[in-house]
Amino acid sequence: MILGETCTRHCRFCAVNSGPMNPPRADEPEAVAQAAERLGLRHVVVTSVTRDDLPDGGAEHFARTIKAIRSQVSEAVVEVLIPDFKGDETAIATVCDAGPDVLNHNIETVERLYSEVRPEADYHRSLDLLAFARKYTTDRNIDCCTKSGLMVGLGESRDEITQVLSDLRSSGCDIVTIGQYLAPSSQHLDVVRFMPPEEFDQLRIEAEAMGFLAVAAGPFVRSSYNAEAVFKRKTPGDDL
Repeated sequence: MILGETCTRHCRFCAVNSGPMNPPRADEPEAVAQAAERLGLRHVVVTSVTRDDLPDGGAEHFARTIKAIRSQVSEAVVEVLIPDFKGDETAIATVCDAGPDVLNHNIETVERLYSEVRPEADYHRSLDLLAFARKYTTDRNIDCCTKSGLMVGLGESRDEITQVLSDLRSSGCDIVTIGQYLAPSSQHLDVVRFMPPEEFDQLRIEAEAMGFLAVAAGPFVRSSYNAEAVFKRKTPGDDL
């Protein structure tokens, strides 16, 4: 996770602290790349807190980190899990231009629950980000998959889950992960329902039928769950 340890937003499912922001660490991209090399990573997932205090939301810092990893560990797959950058297309383009193999932005929940779960985010802004990234990378022949993740168990209906999957697919999302929400503490949103494993299997089949190139669905699945294996499931060269 780059760009510090505190977040400018207050999502009610997340245990990351909110608080005073420090400037991004100037040498962080190089430090991340060196760590990836020392660890012998073949698939590097880079995420961050949300930095609404920065003019570009931290997009250039993401781009520098991608490029540093490419320079230090050229054979590694680079996956980034980005915030919404307040919908700033210039910021999204900055990350895309750096050439990540996977650009992930989590939708997190159904549209009806956004005001409660992600009060400072916007459902359609997240969909628009994925659609922009898909079109931008395709138009420029940047080989990049788009990815998103969804939590269940917050009170959504099955029809609402299907609608999210349909909306993600319509936005050009290639890969989707679906996992069970677990409350980090008593101060966070309660779990409304624990979905049984067989329902996750049904959701996986449903998502695959919609045309997603890869789907991971299960109680313990998270956005970076088995990221390398999930990425390898897609068929190279497949188009939407």
